[in-house]
Amino acid sequence: MIDSHHHLWKYSAVEYPWIPPNSPLARNQLLDELNEATSAAGVDGTIVVQARQTLEESEWLLSLADQSEVIAGVVGWVPLVDPNVALPLSHFAAHPKFKGVRHVLQEEPDAYFLREDFHRGLALLPDLDLRYDLLIFQRQLPVATQLVDRQPDLGIILDHLAKPEIRNGKMDPAWKTGMAELAKRDHILGVKVSGMVTEVLDPLIDPDTLRAYFDETLELFGPDRLMLGTDWPVCLLRIDSYPSWTQIVRSFVEGLTADESAAILHDNAVRIYNL
Repeated sequence: MIDSHHHLWKYSAVEYPWIPPNSPLARNQLLDELNEATSAAGVDGTIVVQARQTLEESEWLLSLADQSEVIAGVVGWVPLVDPNVALPLSHFAAHPKFKGVRHVLQEEPDAYFLREDFHRGLALLPDLDLRYDLLIFQRQLPVATQLVDRQPDLGIILDHLAKPEIRNGKMDPAWKTGMAELAKRDHILGVKVSGMVTEVLDPLIDPDTLRAYFDETLELFGPDRLMLGTDWPVCLLRIDSYPSWTQIVRSFVEGLTADESAAILHDNAVRIYNL
């Protein structure tokens, strides 16, 4: 298995203000912790994704990847709105494990999605063979689709199923409509089956509801665009361990063909991110 989405950090309340104090996240999550988690789950390779919007973090993640046989790719951050962003982009793209860029769009107003300077930065990625990770909430699906349509040459990966508002026993029709529209775009190369547990709005997590969201995403995007991701260690806010989520995704794919299962658990990540 390949985990297409996880994070690493040296915990600091100042640098990670979004991490709840005294939560399982409020501690260092570094290579030793990653190796222990992936070994327990049977994960062979990973893609580590930015958790801070600094060039220093992108450099640090690449330094960790250099020390790790598990980390196969890095999705970092660069200031895409900066007129000089080509300089750090070229620097990072020269590293064989630098695979893509992400900006935390979920925290931005809708107008940010359509900024000319932001799109000028996005337009630099295809020539460097870099992907863009699209991090949004469900409510941002309409404006995100406008962004996607303005970048037809950019390979885009949708994080966390667009963070649906998950209520047990229900499927939000607005999420389904927005995802169906995005699925029509061939340059949406992948959708990460990750981040679901932290979007459940009920006190308890209903496995059947999570499966329904997976099944709907599979129906819309097909087995060649779905990828296992754990969103570890963020997932520990709602489940007890890294292997708990990989086992849930394994249960999702049990009824698929061997090729379809292998695609979602491993092969798609290799192909989509050029690992």
